[in-house]
Amino acid sequence: MKGWDDVISSNDFRNGVTLELDGSVYQVIEFQHVKPGKGSPFVRTKLKNILNGGVVDRTFNAGERIPIARVDKREMQYLYMMDEDYTFMDSETFEQISLKAADIGDGVKFLKENMTCYVVMYRGASIGVELPNSVTLEIVETDPGFKGDTATGGTKPAKLETGATVKVPLFVETGEKIVVDTRTGLYLGRA
Repeated sequence: MKGWDDVISSNDFRNGVTLELDGSVYQVIEFQHVKPGKGSPFVRTKLKNILNGGVVDRTFNAGERIPIARVDKREMQYLYMMDEDYTFMDSETFEQISLKAADIGDGVKFLKENMTCYVVMYRGASIGVELPNSVTLEIVETDPGFKGDTATGGTKPAKLETGATVKVPLFVETGEKIVVDTRTGLYLGRA
């Protein structure tokens, strides 16, 4: 049986909390406390399965106790990709580990050599990677801009040095460095 330190009340949910449910590990990405006019209050959540990336909606009774999944985050540096393995090095021990693209998720589009990120570990196994919220990347290919394009507010696709494609304003050109939000893939501005 789990001790009180190993469980969390559904009333205490917040974004980022990791839970053990149905033999898997989930992270709370959205939650809403609901107090209906009739009936008991409950907590509506959106949970992301850390092991396979799937998202599920789940409702908990208010005050329901759920086991916490203890995950560790180790600061690591992304070194290189060979074949289909992405190699990371622990910043303290210099130990190297390899992950597949599926383990990294959508963040793989924004990985740049020598980037510092966090590898998420659960029971000694690496289960994912947390990138910085934003990264600075160079545009390697985009259509040329034209004088006066700044007033229209339009966008165009731009291919980045990592291979990712993002929408950028019409005035941004090949060779420029831009800041991209790694969570949404949106252009944030010039670097």
